[in-house]
Amino acid sequence: MHFLIFAIFCSVSVSVLFKLSKKFNVVTEQMIAFGYITALSLSYFLLAPDFKGLSFTEYFIQSEAKPIFLTLGLLLPIGFIVMSKAVEYGGIVRTDAAQRLALFLQIIAAVILFGETLNNMRVGGVIVAFFALFCLLTKPTKSIENALKAAFALAAVWLIWGVTGILFKKIALMGGAFPTTLFVTFSIAAVLMFTYLLIKRTFWNASSLVGGIILGCLNFGNILFYIYAHQYFKENPTIVFATMDIGVICLGMIVGALVFKEKISKINMLGIVLGITAILLLRV
Repeated sequence: MHFLIFAIFCSVSVSVLFKLSKKFNVVTEQMIAFGYITALSLSYFLLAPDFKGLSFTEYFIQSEAKPIFLTLGLLLPIGFIVMSKAVEYGGIVRTDAAQRLALFLQIIAAVILFGETLNNMRVGGVIVAFFALFCLLTKPTKSIENALKAAFALAAVWLIWGVTGILFKKIALMGGAFPTTLFVTFSIAAVLMFTYLLIKRTFWNASSLVGGIILGCLNFGNILFYIYAHQYFKENPTIVFATMDIGVICLGMIVGALVFKEKISKINMLGIVLGITAILLLRV
């Protein structure tokens, strides 16, 4: 269970970092690019990816995991850019809620793609979790324009992170091969971000570099612990999906309220209670 706790902490910390980025003159796209260089370095030195005697290019072309790391390499940087906009327009609480509302997609995948059978208690936990997510997502907005921007960004966050969560589960099933797939994924994401920034002719700054190093460490930790959790609960991915989702939302809501003074309504508080209940049911 400690893997999930670490993953939850890292995930919420990413949202906090995006919230603070403008205050410290951080360019979001630069921070994301430097973040992938950091994550790439960590995956190389800590996980020691094995290319099975092939060069990087040969592995890239021949690997059976190519559809997975190509899709993730594209979705991860886009997901972070969209997430930064969602935090800007909708706040940490709603962004974390939208990101974790991807539980819908992941539970469907757990049953259809991974062959999990849910007992009655876990079915009840899933139902309670869905109600919790809706309660946590509910929040009034100040203007129609901001509401539309927030809705678009939050919907994109929901879809992108739902798909990436399922793909990370598939990486977890690779066992010892996952470090290599993760390394290639980070490589693709880094190349895409730096290519975009070079075309854009961005003006580089030190704040973005520092922010990127922090983001890279948090991103790497989030993904690594999330994969480890799936490997530990390999027969019950629903436990990981739901606990991660509800845990991030509850912690994100607490941080948003205490640190950034984001308002928590009564229905949001109900969502926290339902979320804790769902986690207990899903662990049975």
